[in-house]
Amino acid sequence: MKVLSVASEIYPLIKTGGLADVAGALPLALQKQGVATKTLIPGYPAVMSALRDVAIRMSFDDLLGTHADVLEAQVAGLDLLVLDAPALYDRAGGPYLDTHGIDHFDNWRRFAALSLAGAEIAGGKMPGWQPDLVHVHDWQAGLVPAYMRFGETPARPSVMTIHNIAFQGNYNANIFPYLGLPAHAFDMEGIEYFGQVGFLKAGIQTAWAISTVSPSYAEEILTPEFGMGMEGLLNRRALELHGIVNGIDTDVWDPLTDDSIGHHYSITDIKARQANKRAVEAQFGLIEDDGPLFCVISRLTWQKGMDLVAEAVDEIVALGGKLAVLGSGDAALVGALQASAARHPGRVAIAVSYNEPLSHLMQAGCDAILIPSRFEPCGLTQLYGLRYGCVPVVSRTGGLNDTVIDANPAALSTKSATGISFGPVTLDSLKRAIRRTVRLYGETKTWAQIQKQGMKSDVSWDKSAALYAKLYSSLLPKGPH
Repeated sequence: MKVLSVASEIYPLIKTGGLADVAGALPLALQKQGVATKTLIPGYPAVMSALRDVAIRMSFDDLLGTHADVLEAQVAGLDLLVLDAPALYDRAGGPYLDTHGIDHFDNWRRFAALSLAGAEIAGGKMPGWQPDLVHVHDWQAGLVPAYMRFGETPARPSVMTIHNIAFQGNYNANIFPYLGLPAHAFDMEGIEYFGQVGFLKAGIQTAWAISTVSPSYAEEILTPEFGMGMEGLLNRRALELHGIVNGIDTDVWDPLTDDSIGHHYSITDIKARQANKRAVEAQFGLIEDDGPLFCVISRLTWQKGMDLVAEAVDEIVALGGKLAVLGSGDAALVGALQASAARHPGRVAIAVSYNEPLSHLMQAGCDAILIPSRFEPCGLTQLYGLRYGCVPVVSRTGGLNDTVIDANPAALSTKSATGISFGPVTLDSLKRAIRRTVRLYGETKTWAQIQKQGMKSDVSWDKSAALYAKLYSSLLPKGPH
């Protein structure tokens, strides 16, 4: 089976979040299912600099107003199609934001061009290869199935994956004439969304099937609380909505071989984590003691519950714990966490950055990871925590609910607990979870059992890739009986 994946970022070339991890890991996992994936991504500077042995597969003289080439290359085992359009992608800043942290002024055009190129490839315009199915990710690729529906490939199956419905790609209707779509596409049955052009809405409306990144999140987004205005449309398409939990790349995330950690260990040698704990304490300037070391590895935003963490810091310290924070985000929340660190020197520290190697070390050395998200489509940091014996303390929502087994009395008695979960997402509830974590940490054998059970969890892509392959097959023509 040949699949074209279209994504705005992909690990290890360009990453701002979990989307990149999925776009990079899923194609590799799908190989075992007999699925061959080519992934179309924008030619950002970081992507172009990583390419070797490039072939030009097709060219556009006028792709929404600019020249573009589609380059084919292999990087890290991934078959890539790179949309080389310097006028759109060769610029400073990140994939979505400029150097001042503001959205690129023409993001609508940058990702409409990516979508149109994807639809053209789906339609067989690239010599020598045409996919059986197209899989698009998030709003940045949301127009791909719309270009297919209103263009020449309405019969080509498509899957739209929602990684986070809060990010929708809604733009003023005045951009519509520049998208190259027929007039009737600007309609409720097309890409119109409350009088605007809706990129994510377009994908949800026109894709053959919709997936999201955990079964619980697939249920949650059907409600007003989590649907972010899309719940009506999603309920109309509920039979085509599938929740498939993300996995992680267990070769990249392996405590036995991870180059980012100083001391390797396994489930049979879990005490060796202690040396990594000392390394984390040294890195963050924290005192060395036997109390629990909590960590946060996250975007520092309201969605992630970081305001609650800032308010719970005093409780952690009062219970004899320490906290190391890695992340960046909302200035007010960063400031609140920095104030907590100033209040508790040697007990609380924050590194305001994105640092992939340090995140690996923290998972390998910290005792527990706090993830009090108000909503969490899937979440990956809890999966890394399970893999590394860093016990997840999570809110009971979305993928966090699907992947962490709470250490309640029943789970502890059957030795199936893998973490601590709590709800509702309030300060009191988080503090109770922290107190429960500290108490369990003090029960050495019980804590080791929770760590080991987490490390036994299957957090790989194998099961999920099989579910995606099954979904793909269900959409393909069955042929003569």
